Amino acid sequence: MKILVVFYSMYGHIGRMADAVRAGVGEVGGATAELRRVPETLSEGVLASMGALEAQKSLSHIPLCTVDELATADGIIFGTPTRYGNMCGQMRQFLDATGGLWAKGALVGKVGSVFASSATQHGGQESTILSFHTTLLHLGMVIVGLPYSFQGQMRIDEITGGSPYGASTIAGGKGERLPSENELAAARFQGRHVAAIAAKLAG
Repeated sequence: MKILVVFYSMYGHIGRMADAVRAGVGEVGGATAELRRVPETLSEGVLASMGALEAQKSLSHIPLCTVDELATADGIIFGTPTRYGNMCGQMRQFLDATGGLWAKGALVGKVGSVFASSATQHGGQESTILSFHTTLLHLGMVIVGLPYSFQGQMRIDEITGGSPYGASTIAGGKGERLPSENELAAARFQGRHVAAIAAKLAG
């Protein structure tokens, strides 16, 4: 059983979360997780002006995802930073190319799930994940979130991402905050949970 973890990460925060998601998938017997990046749409000059080139290079070893590859997976877990309460443009452009898969019903019945990041505590993590779900529903996917059996989302002793809709992290206004252990634990839980449900559907 194959789970794709398809993400875009400008400064590396979603990349770290993706690694945790992959680790969670690997805890389910018979499940394998493969990391994939969506193609960049910004020029190198723009990325340099945004201070993102170093992070981009650190992720360059991860293969780019092709649209057709989505149909080969039993489940897909998408990761995106938040842009004004929505998914980033790079992810939107990638998903907009899935019309052929939609026409063939190639993703109908496959598990879909989403994790996210934002600069601030209330920067649109939930709206990003929820609006992402709309696309997955049009593709016929079975949406899986982050249930409250992950108790870390109940914490009030620290600032943390995570909601019933999916794992998330707070990056800070300058990208200075890395995912916390609780946020990474949420990502691992989500990966494990998605893989377990995908296994049941595949069975």
